[in-house]
Amino acid sequence: MSLSITDFLALREARPVIDVRSEGEFLAGHISGSINIPLLNNIERIAVGTEYKLKGKAEAIKTGFRLVGPRLEEIVSEALSVSNNQRPLVYCWRGGMRSRNFCGFLQMAGASSDLLSGGYKSYRQLATSYFEKRFPFIVIGGKTGSGKSEILRGLESAGEQVIDLERIANHKGSAFGGLMHGNQPTTEQFQNEIFEHLIKVNPDRPVWIEDESIAIGKVFLPTIFWQRKN
Repeated sequence: MSLSITDFLALREARPVIDVRSEGEFLAGHISGSINIPLLNNIERIAVGTEYKLKGKAEAIKTGFRLVGPRLEEIVSEALSVSNNQRPLVYCWRGGMRSRNFCGFLQMAGASSDLLSGGYKSYRQLATSYFEKRFPFIVIGGKTGSGKSEILRGLESAGEQVIDLERIANHKGSAFGGLMHGNQPTTEQFQNEIFEHLIKVNPDRPVWIEDESIAIGKVFLPTIFWQRKN
């Protein structure tokens, strides 16, 4: 079954989510909580794309099947293991051939699944629409080291709605803010995680957020979102 992005997100709390895009696409940005099981890996995706440009769609499809064939048992076995007898939610970039074929392979193995109509692209479009919304932000300002993050954590502990941008960015926002932290996400994934917070916000209650520049370490806030919060 093909699901809208709204239905897809509503179901994901109870069901596993599988991203069938290549490793590189997944690392660049993905739906929070999803598991990557590439139908075509990075190298195979390039090969299919090259075949499409040189020889057309039909030959590209043949190349894709030829490349996937030797790994098909491994792909299906991993998907079944991840699904754990649940009906997985599957997506690719646009809800096209990769996710449809993936679901078809699972069906041949006796397992049901649902795919995201419009794919990851529809998720990003929904995220962009949220960045353009007006939320009841209360911005906490102050110089570096003045304890803004501690105030946010205190408010969160008290049950207030908080979006901690530095925590999401895995960076303290200052010149040495990356020390003692792991790698930052990509800008795209950082923005995805902000969206994940925004969809949980009650618009009738204030949302506390720290005053930040548009860049936090190496990642960037969506321009419209940064303008709205300021």
